[in-house]
Amino acid sequence: MCTVAGVSFGYALLWAMLLSIVATIVLQEMAARLGIITQKGLSEVIRTEIKHPILKTLTIILILSAIVIGNAVYEAGNISGGVLGMETLVGNPNVEIGDFSINILSMLIGLIAFIILYIGNYKLLERVLVALVIFMSLAFLTTAIMTKPNLATVFSGVFVPKFPKGSMLIIIGLIGTTVVPYNLFLHASLVKEKWHNQNDLSLARKDTFIAVVLGGLVSMCIIISAAAIQSEGVTNAADLAKGLEPLFGSFSKYFLAVGLFAAGITSAITAPLAAAYVASGCLGWQSNLKSKKFKAVWMFILILGVIISSLGLKPIDIIKFAQVANGILLPVIAIVLIWIMNKSSVLGAYKNNIKQNVLGFIILGITVLLSVAALNKVLGLNIF
Repeated sequence: MCTVAGVSFGYALLWAMLLSIVATIVLQEMAARLGIITQKGLSEVIRTEIKHPILKTLTIILILSAIVIGNAVYEAGNISGGVLGMETLVGNPNVEIGDFSINILSMLIGLIAFIILYIGNYKLLERVLVALVIFMSLAFLTTAIMTKPNLATVFSGVFVPKFPKGSMLIIIGLIGTTVVPYNLFLHASLVKEKWHNQNDLSLARKDTFIAVVLGGLVSMCIIISAAAIQSEGVTNAADLAKGLEPLFGSFSKYFLAVGLFAAGITSAITAPLAAAYVASGCLGWQSNLKSKKFKAVWMFILILGVIISSLGLKPIDIIKFAQVANGILLPVIAIVLIWIMNKSSVLGAYKNNIKQNVLGFIILGITVLLSVAALNKVLGLNIF
């Protein structure tokens, strides 16, 4: 999505990334505080706090369908992102089975993610993700610097909101790929593995801030890099590499391959993991990396993602659809999170203060407006 934004609109949508960074910091801090204070995941708290049986059932069905099933599509986008990177180096090796064409690279990325998840060691998982993020960050940062962008234009794009014609779905997609709804569930579940009491809150906040800002800067670097591409359309990583070759020659494909592959693998691991935490919390299962039910959920998501990614659809289209869907889902999850964060029975003295609520509701309002605009565009509702 960042690549499409850069190719299509240059630096004009960088402001959407700045908004996304702020929104992610605010919402992720809430999720982290919830996980540390309650030592429960977000879906577990939702299940116990909604008392009305019909409302509880409807909420659980909504969350499961939106996060678990939705993550299967998002997982296909993640795997496709990794495939984009590998295709620049090894081409597009497909195996024909009857009328179906199976992408070998999708299966390879799925297998790597499967092995890492199956080992079920939290510390190993954390180290792998950190290493991949560092690789991704260095690759895209180097690429952005080598394009020698006009800094005045970049700063204008960051701090002056613009809505170029045809950009609404891209804007909601940029927010959807940064303020990922499933990450709120994942963050609340994983922080309790690392931190165990209120004394750790300051460390968790610093950790969240650094991780979100770093991720946001990487996304901005991707937009800046893509803005240098002289091309009307991008359907695969080869298009990206060709577009950047005039700037720094044949090395372009190696920078892109590393960045896209690392980004794809990172998300291919976290999406099934998040779905497993959500399903376990909603259904009252044990949220444990070694649990058979927990493993069954992430395996289902991962396998479904590999299948969808292998169907021969354009990877860029899969990624765009998944991220726009995430952006539309975000307000629903944000409403639930803010509601939980204001319950004294759950958080006691650590519930949201006035400042946190004001920021939360501002972000909620913006995401609702953008989601309505996106639905208006997709469905042709002519709301405004």
